[in-house]
Amino acid sequence: MSKNIKMKARRFAVAFAAWSALVMLIVWVLAQGGFYTSAAGQMMKWHMFFDMSFMGLIGGMIEAAVMSFAGVYLFVFVYNVLNSK
Repeated sequence: MSKNIKMKARRFAVAFAAWSALVMLIVWVLAQGGFYTSAAGQMMKWHMFFDMSFMGLIGGMIEAAVMSFAGVYLFVFVYNVLNSK
């Protein structure tokens, strides 16, 4: 029989939130240098607070982190509920 594994929702959510904010920073830096400008354009369409200003970067990073945290936490929570016996 397989062992039920209960994942730690908060740890996964924090890690994914940090990763999302880091990716937002990388895209912003590259777009400032003229690379991946279409990716930055898509980020501006998908994220309400992201734009190419410094405050837009901070707002986009916070928004990405919050959305990622909430989504991953909910996913892992539901996984744990469905996986428990």
